[in-house]
Amino acid sequence: MEITEVRLHFMREEKQRLKATASITIDNCFVVHDLRVVEGDDELFVAMPNKRGSSGEYRDIAHPINNETRDYIAKIVLEKYKEERAKVTASE
Repeated sequence: MEITEVRLHFMREEKQRLKATASITIDNCFVVHDLRVVEGDDELFVAMPNKRGSSGEYRDIAHPINNETRDYIAKIVLEKYKEERAKVTASE
């Protein structure tokens, strides 16, 4: 599996924990929307797309089956986030 594209949408409000939403394209043929780049207590992390069920609990809509894949997705999305964030900061 290869992530062939990452698209980011930065949040307007800098002080909130949600920093951006992302869409990833896998192998140029499958897209997953609504991943979230979130500022945790210690570092940024990538949260998978989810929805609230009738019980009020959130459930992932799509998620990796193993840690290796989760780490790969997070690494690629966070690298792109940091790269794009640096471009915005440099132009200000």
